[in-house]
Amino acid sequence: MKSFLRRVLNKIDRTIVLFASKSKILSNLYYNFVSKSFMREHQAVLAGKAKYLSELKNSKLNYYMLIRNTHRIEKGLLMKPRKDTFAKGYIEETLDGFINLVHTDSVDKKSGQVKWFCDVLTEYFRILAGTDDYIDSLHEKFKHAKLNGEFNFGNSESDYIPYTRDIASDDQCSYEQFFDLCKQRRSVRWFENRKVPRELVDKAIHAAAYSPSACNRQPFEYRVIDDDALLEKVVELPMGSTGYAHNIPMMIVCVGNLDAYFSERDRHLIYIDGSLANMSLMFALETLGLSSCPINWPDIEEKEVKIEKLLKLKPYQRPIMCLAVGYPDRSGKVAYSSKKDLDMLRRYN
Repeated sequence: MKSFLRRVLNKIDRTIVLFASKSKILSNLYYNFVSKSFMREHQAVLAGKAKYLSELKNSKLNYYMLIRNTHRIEKGLLMKPRKDTFAKGYIEETLDGFINLVHTDSVDKKSGQVKWFCDVLTEYFRILAGTDDYIDSLHEKFKHAKLNGEFNFGNSESDYIPYTRDIASDDQCSYEQFFDLCKQRRSVRWFENRKVPRELVDKAIHAAAYSPSACNRQPFEYRVIDDDALLEKVVELPMGSTGYAHNIPMMIVCVGNLDAYFSERDRHLIYIDGSLANMSLMFALETLGLSSCPINWPDIEEKEVKIEKLLKLKPYQRPIMCLAVGYPDRSGKVAYSSKKDLDMLRRYN
């Protein structure tokens, strides 16, 4: 009887899906009244947007806003030709955010990113000095703050501002070498029974941080699980670990931060930027003698609730992907996984 009812319900749902998919309004009605699959994502997006907007309103400071605006200023500085004036719509917001940032205790004021904020603002006001009364007034505000000793980031060999890349002196990795690394990297599911050194994982994550990210926001973080008690619970959560979870010595969970955005339009960037970094992370692990297996995170409410509790996630945080990491068991096999031919993957124009 249960099997019969399930088949009937599936048939009804399939009929509704075919009908509702014909328009945006019907699709919304389907996900409001028939399926609750997007409920958690809706809340996470709104929770992130609410945090972003409330921080700007209450303290005139949102760290992601400061990153995004500094990057926008950078792009204005490097444009060819460069406009006589630019960034007037957000330069005051950026300056206020920076001044408020260095007055808080929540950030390392000597960090490279804080120096980047300061150097880009310094270059901006240097370039645009005398071009606009409004910008000049903000320049005076910036200079006053610097004279009061609020921006003391020590000495550095260079300024963190747009520069001309010296391609001739760059380290060269041939296509053949890179292709060999791509073929070497396989999804490994069998690992040696030994601890993964944290310093190696930190080196790989440091390399992954250089992956491209929309407006440099890097809306993700890595939760590295190597505590045996916690690891035992986490490895069983993603459905893709069935059959080999018991021999995973370390699990990395990439978590997306939706408080990086002020608009729903950017809600997919946690997955795009996170995945770009994750690929670099896996390549870096290979160069350090470690192997990995990317494990899909299923959007299933029961599992979402469990990982939220285990990792103490905020309402605006979403799991993106899990990575099993360890020293590969040389006797363990990997899937051949033949890839699509080039003609199946590529089409010009």
